[in-house]
Amino acid sequence: MKVLKLSAQGLPQSWISLEEAVLHYAADEVRWESGGKVAVFHGGHNAITGQQSIITVNSIIGTKGVPNINPFNLRPSLTNSKLFVRDRNVCAYCGDHFHEVELTREHIIPFAQNGQDHWMNVVTACRACNHRKSHRTPEQANMPLLYAPYVPSLWEDFILRNRRILADQMEFLMAHVPKSSRLLA
Repeated sequence: MKVLKLSAQGLPQSWISLEEAVLHYAADEVRWESGGKVAVFHGGHNAITGQQSIITVNSIIGTKGVPNINPFNLRPSLTNSKLFVRDRNVCAYCGDHFHEVELTREHIIPFAQNGQDHWMNVVTACRACNHRKSHRTPEQANMPLLYAPYVPSLWEDFILRNRRILADQMEFLMAHVPKSSRLLA
């Protein structure tokens, strides 16, 4: 399970472990919290009062400090798993839905024609369509794209990079994705 760490202003910073979240709580760096309580950690006993320290961790925390992510400079890393989620496991050429083991990263303008490996030049394709298109462009192969590629926003990238998002974390992130996001479909 991961905790969604945000800046004090509410910008996503990272997915962190429960242990990392406890360190933020213990260092008094948590400015605010949201979502549900996901874990309770019991520490040692105070020598004077005898009280045991208890830290309750929420699924979303806002921490002190200056954000280390500028949303305007964001270029999310491109991985096959994030690409397949962005494209909802749908082949851009035949339109069928596949399990991710049956999918490939397909370059719209192929490397053989100086295509680049970036979000705006890749789509999800089934193995059969990728093989059929080969080293040609969609126009050359007479295989029109069924949807357009796009670069995910900061909020979408945080959704794309975590497979086990809690409902309250997903609700928080989805409230900030662009209205044009394919994740809303």
